[in-house]
Amino acid sequence: MEVEWLLVIHGLVTLLVLISFLCGQWPIFEGTFIQKIHFFLTFGACDYFRRFVGAVFGQKGSNALFCVEYYCCDRPNPTLQVIYLGIIGASYYLIVQSAFKYIPGHYLGEVHRYISLLAVGGGILLFLLTSFSDPGTVNAGNVSHYLSAYPYDNIIFSEKECPTCKIPKPARSKHCSICDRCVARFDHHCGWMNNCIGEKNSRYFMAFLLWHFLLCLYGAVAIALVLAGRLKELRVIDILTVYYGFEKSFSSLAPHVAVWLLDSYNTQILIMVFLAIISMLLAGFLAYHTKLCVTNTTTNETFKWQEYLSWKRKVNEAKASAAALKASLGELNHEKKQPVSKWKAFFQRSRLEEVEVVKNNIYDKGVLQNVFEIVVPLSTRRSFLQRKSKSG
Repeated sequence: MEVEWLLVIHGLVTLLVLISFLCGQWPIFEGTFIQKIHFFLTFGACDYFRRFVGAVFGQKGSNALFCVEYYCCDRPNPTLQVIYLGIIGASYYLIVQSAFKYIPGHYLGEVHRYISLLAVGGGILLFLLTSFSDPGTVNAGNVSHYLSAYPYDNIIFSEKECPTCKIPKPARSKHCSICDRCVARFDHHCGWMNNCIGEKNSRYFMAFLLWHFLLCLYGAVAIALVLAGRLKELRVIDILTVYYGFEKSFSSLAPHVAVWLLDSYNTQILIMVFLAIISMLLAGFLAYHTKLCVTNTTTNETFKWQEYLSWKRKVNEAKASAAALKASLGELNHEKKQPVSKWKAFFQRSRLEEVEVVKNNIYDKGVLQNVFEIVVPLSTRRSFLQRKSKSG
């Protein structure tokens, strides 16, 4: 029984750590212990470790740690790519070793042995395609085409020159400090891919997220069906009701079935829980990036819009506050001012409450065209290539 409780605690702790690490910065967790765990995992633990190395090994140890940190975090490196391949390879190996011996079973046929292999192979193919594809590098040869493809909105993007590349900076582009290049329609730099996500490979990245969400969901459901098949084949319910006399109801049988499964198939259950957790996290990422796609916005632009709207709101509030103060002073000087009742003053809306800032995204052309722009990037279309060949 102790082993089962340890497995349950291990699963809950794993879920808490994953949610805190990946989602702890979300507004919904602001001020909660999940945000504190996220801060510790992303900054606190590293800071304490850096201090510990400095105290024990001195300046040489700190310098060595900074070199490792620079290589892993500030320059392109395949560390996370290797970790991804290790995770997906180890997970599939454990599934083969622990679950394939029960396939075919009561609910799964022999074909799932081959479907699972093709599904994992497809996921790795999309991973490699996203990792090694050109995200849409902007250079002196194609900058004019990107300048015509994406006009400046003069709100979050205005005409300027990239201080590093020394070329005009097209709207929606960004110079990636890690890859040291300008990327068209820059979304973000993905460490797992060791590549930027930009105009040309956003479609592969979206396909990667969708495929891996379905892959993890398929794996979790398949293992659940394997376990359900074992319950049916070994007639566990009949044994519990006929030989042990338990009442044939969910509340009576569920605890004993759970204990039997944890005792006999703990490896399969751990893998199933792991895949279910990863599928939920991938569903969150997929939903977020799907929203960006249908509104023709990037992650980089989301942060820019947040900064702009926050600044604009403060400016408008300052103007409204000044106008309200001016109006109040004018009313004080008015001799025939009629008194306002306390109840009316209490329910009267403040001028600051009427301040509204509207996001004007000129790149949003409707859901269908926005999605089409992801599937068929502007730089790959015939009109873009014809303009490029004529200028060349």
